[in-house]
Amino acid sequence: MAKRSLAMQFDEVVQAMLVSLRPRPEEAPDGDLVPLVRVAQALRDLPREEFRAALKSDLQRRASMSEGTAAAPRPSPKEVHYLRPGLTSITPYIIVRPAAQFIEFLKSAFEGTERMRMPAPDGSIMHAEVSVGNGAIEVSDGNEEYPTSPAAVHLYVDDPDATYARTLQAGATSFYAPTDDHPSGDRWGAVKDPFGNHWYIAKPRGWTPGPEGLRSVQPYLHLREAHKMIPLMETVFEAEAMGVHKSPEGAVLHATIRIGNATLEIDEAHGEFQPMPCHLHVYVPDTDAAYARALEAGATSIEAPRNAPYGDRAAGVKDAWGNSWFIATYLGK
Repeated sequence: MAKRSLAMQFDEVVQAMLVSLRPRPEEAPDGDLVPLVRVAQALRDLPREEFRAALKSDLQRRASMSEGTAAAPRPSPKEVHYLRPGLTSITPYIIVRPAAQFIEFLKSAFEGTERMRMPAPDGSIMHAEVSVGNGAIEVSDGNEEYPTSPAAVHLYVDDPDATYARTLQAGATSFYAPTDDHPSGDRWGAVKDPFGNHWYIAKPRGWTPGPEGLRSVQPYLHLREAHKMIPLMETVFEAEAMGVHKSPEGAVLHATIRIGNATLEIDEAHGEFQPMPCHLHVYVPDTDAAYARALEAGATSIEAPRNAPYGDRAAGVKDAWGNSWFIATYLGK
């Protein structure tokens, strides 16, 4: 294969800087590009137009408060378009290696559609997005700072038997085939893919989803002392516990938690389904407020809030279970 031109290499480096939750590359693939990359890095974080407007508004608000004038009320979540187009309030961010092969698995097993891929200078995938049903999976290759971390995901599909069969053809191994005897009442099967991720494949039985319908992609957290996660999410993300089923001893057998327009599920780790600390991308109306609440609730900081060059107000925290939450508010194009 012919060596890529310096112009092509530099274009890839700049694009990689502009998209991803992960750190931007510090070196260009060719030594001759180092001076240009340093210039690009210096320009990358200059204030965007949205940031200047927000700063002006905030300074005006502070000035009015110092003069004894009440500040205007903060807009409610319904008034703020804080979700990045194409993503819901909660999206699994799965770090695997090699990510390119994982994307092919998502396409083959779940009829996923790759809608975005940003390569790193070494050819690995810095950031990618694959739509599955009406949801999405975000993907990147593992590295030293962000090692691979398999996750568990509950998928609602039209035909769990056909989907289950495709996962096996794509290399997954079975926990159990789809059955109508699952405690949830749904037709439900489960597999483990070649990268260590768990997929719970289901279709509703005996109940009707609400007017908003079902989210195809729902992260599933197996936790120790899962009952403590519910108040944490209620505090940090203003979440709503929609259904909590406990054992007589108080262990969470299953709970569905709504954040914004999406849901995730939790239960007490058991049997083959042990804790799998993972990464979750959560869009909220106010990143700074959610980040502050997370720290007050005992989470540790991964990254303080900042205006990211890809158009989000972004921050990161890690909870007591080891899960990483990338918190974001979409600022606009």
